[in-house]
Amino acid sequence: MKTVILSLFTGVFAGFLFSMLKLPIPAPATFAGVMGIVGLFLGFLMGKIIRAKIF
Repeated sequence: MKTVILSLFTGVFAGFLFSMLKLPIPAPATFAGVMGIVGLFLGFLMGKIIRAKIF
């Protein structure tokens, strides 16, 4: 849980920094883009689970 909280704070700080420097955010700015990242992560987890059961 500590890692999740640190990741969240790091993301918030990075987002704030990008905003203050008027740089484009290095993440999707739409809900569809965020869901694409979630799908990518879920696919990765499924692959790990399937690989662990096969090998």
